[in-house]
Amino acid sequence: MHKQELVAQVAKTAAVSQQKAAVVIDAVIHAVTNAMAAGESVSLVGFGTFSVSERPARLGLNPSTGATINISARKSPSFKAGKVLKDAVKG
Repeated sequence: MHKQELVAQVAKTAAVSQQKAAVVIDAVIHAVTNAMAAGESVSLVGFGTFSVSERPARLGLNPSTGATINISARKSPSFKAGKVLKDAVKG
Protein backbone atom coordinates (compact mmCIF):
# COMPACT_ATOMS: atom_id res chain seq x y z
CA MET A 1 0.00 0.00 0.00
CA HIS A 2 1.34 3.40 -0.99
CA LYS A 3 0.63 6.71 0.72
CA GLN A 4 -2.15 7.66 -1.71
CA GLU A 5 -3.86 4.32 -1.10
CA LEU A 6 -3.55 4.89 2.65
CA VAL A 7 -5.03 8.38 2.28
CA ALA A 8 -7.97 6.98 0.31
CA GLN A 9 -8.59 4.24 2.90
CA VAL A 10 -8.42 6.68 5.84
CA ALA A 11 -10.73 9.13 4.06
CA LYS A 12 -13.25 6.37 3.39
CA THR A 13 -13.10 4.98 6.95
CA ALA A 14 -13.30 8.38 8.65
CA ALA A 15 -15.87 9.75 6.14
CA VAL A 16 -13.74 12.81 5.36
CA SER A 17 -12.27 14.18 2.14
CA GLN A 18 -9.00 12.79 0.85
CA GLN A 19 -7.45 16.23 1.28
CA LYS A 20 -8.28 16.28 4.99
CA ALA A 21 -7.07 12.71 5.42
CA ALA A 22 -3.78 13.59 3.68
CA VAL A 23 -3.27 16.58 6.00
CA VAL A 24 -3.88 14.39 9.08
CA ILE A 25 -1.55 11.63 7.88
CA ASP A 26 1.17 14.18 7.08
CA ALA A 27 0.73 15.71 10.56
CA VAL A 28 1.07 12.30 12.24
CA ILE A 29 4.21 11.48 10.24
CA HIS A 30 5.65 14.91 11.05
CA ALA A 31 4.92 14.52 14.79
CA VAL A 32 6.48 11.04 14.93
CA THR A 33 9.54 12.24 12.98
CA ASN A 34 10.05 15.27 15.24
CA ALA A 35 9.70 13.19 18.41
CA MET A 36 12.21 10.62 17.18
CA ALA A 37 14.63 13.34 16.04
CA ALA A 38 14.51 14.62 19.62
CA GLY A 39 15.39 11.12 20.88
CA GLU A 40 11.90 10.30 22.17
CA SER A 41 9.92 7.15 21.49
CA VAL A 42 6.34 7.18 20.22
CA SER A 43 4.02 4.45 21.46
CA LEU A 44 0.70 3.76 19.74
CA VAL A 45 -1.09 1.26 21.96
CA GLY A 46 -2.05 -1.86 20.02
CA PHE A 47 -0.04 -0.81 16.96
CA GLY A 48 3.56 -0.51 18.12
CA THR A 49 6.39 1.66 19.32
CA PHE A 50 8.69 3.82 17.22
CA SER A 51 12.02 4.42 18.94
CA VAL A 52 15.61 5.45 18.33
CA SER A 53 18.35 2.88 18.83
CA GLU A 54 21.97 3.81 19.20
CA ARG A 55 24.56 1.77 17.38
CA PRO A 56 28.06 1.96 18.84
CA ALA A 57 31.20 2.58 16.81
CA ARG A 58 32.81 -0.62 15.55
CA LEU A 59 35.37 -2.06 13.23
CA GLY A 60 34.24 -3.51 9.91
CA LEU A 61 35.81 -5.04 6.84
CA ASN A 62 35.92 -3.59 3.35
CA PRO A 63 34.49 -6.47 1.28
CA SER A 64 36.57 -5.72 -1.82
CA THR A 65 39.97 -5.32 -0.14
CA GLY A 66 39.51 -7.04 3.20
CA ALA A 67 40.95 -3.96 4.93
CA THR A 68 39.70 -2.98 8.38
CA ILE A 69 37.62 0.20 8.46
CA ASN A 70 36.13 2.26 11.27
CA ILE A 71 32.34 2.50 11.30
CA SER A 72 31.21 5.48 13.35
CA ALA A 73 28.48 5.42 15.98
CA ARG A 74 25.02 6.40 14.79
CA LYS A 75 21.38 6.51 15.71
CA SER A 76 18.79 4.60 13.71
CA PRO A 77 15.00 4.41 13.82
CA SER A 78 13.38 1.18 14.94
CA PHE A 79 9.84 -0.13 15.24
CA LYS A 80 8.50 -2.81 17.53
CA ALA A 81 5.06 -4.12 16.60
CA GLY A 82 2.38 -4.31 19.30
CA LYS A 83 0.36 -7.38 20.16
CA VAL A 84 -2.75 -6.36 18.24
CA LEU A 85 -0.71 -5.77 15.07
CA LYS A 86 1.18 -9.04 15.48
CA ASP A 87 -2.07 -10.97 15.97
CA ALA A 88 -3.67 -9.31 12.92
CA VAL A 89 -0.72 -10.22 10.72
CA LYS A 90 -0.58 -13.74 12.11
CA GLY A 91 -4.15 -14.32 10.98
